[in-house]
Amino acid sequence: MGDVLAGNHAVWEFDSDSVLIRFARGMRTPRLWQALGSRRIPLEALSEVTVTAGKRNTVILHAVPRPGADPLMEAAAGQLREARDPYRLVLPGERHPLASAFAEAVRGQLGPDAAEPAPGFLVDVPEPQRNLKASDARVGFDGSAVTFHWSRTGATGTKWKAGDQRYPLSELGGVEWRSPEGPGDGHLRLLPLVPRDGGHETRADHDLAAAVLGTGHGAVHESLPLAAAVLAALPRGRRLTSARGLLPAPPPLH
Repeated sequence: MGDVLAGNHAVWEFDSDSVLIRFARGMRTPRLWQALGSRRIPLEALSEVTVTAGKRNTVILHAVPRPGADPLMEAAAGQLREARDPYRLVLPGERHPLASAFAEAVRGQLGPDAAEPAPGFLVDVPEPQRNLKASDARVGFDGSAVTFHWSRTGATGTKWKAGDQRYPLSELGGVEWRSPEGPGDGHLRLLPLVPRDGGHETRADHDLAAAVLGTGHGAVHESLPLAAAVLAALPRGRRLTSARGLLPAPPPLH
């Protein structure tokens, strides 16, 4: 196709086998989009493309990824605000015919399995920051393990007494991300195959495999790409997030 659509804070370029999304940089651009920079979405990663009327004489072009195709959206688990959805492009209302033509062209390129879950991740994971400052810890990920270095002033006594923690990917069964913009504090929680404290602690501020996210500590544009990177690095059979209710009780190790 090779056509280009410029909308609010992003430009979409359609090729024969993918959609290249380039996010703008500026004060009004969502910080998550700025952190992503650009993303190439293979058409095989999409299940549908829709065009709907928006507010104030705008039109919305929305690409819907297949379940399991994009680690970023799997980690987000439906928690992103509509305005921060990287698969959503807002255009002036007069471009409705052009947006509709593009959507129809993309639909024509979707395969017979578009409505089915993807066999694995088809979209590259965004490059995250290697270190994240959460409310009660500094979280690090080097590609092979996740570390929690507890804050002397922010961590609970439970975490401080247990000491810093390191979780190799081989010990993990999934990742859970709760947005810091939701009700209460958010968190980045690892899901170990065998919990180290002998049980499943539901409170993130006492869970040795979790860091608390809050205002100014682990914002969406920082913590979500990190969660997605950890999720994508897990062996394929364990790429699950409890945020979607997909992860069963951790099995015992043999």
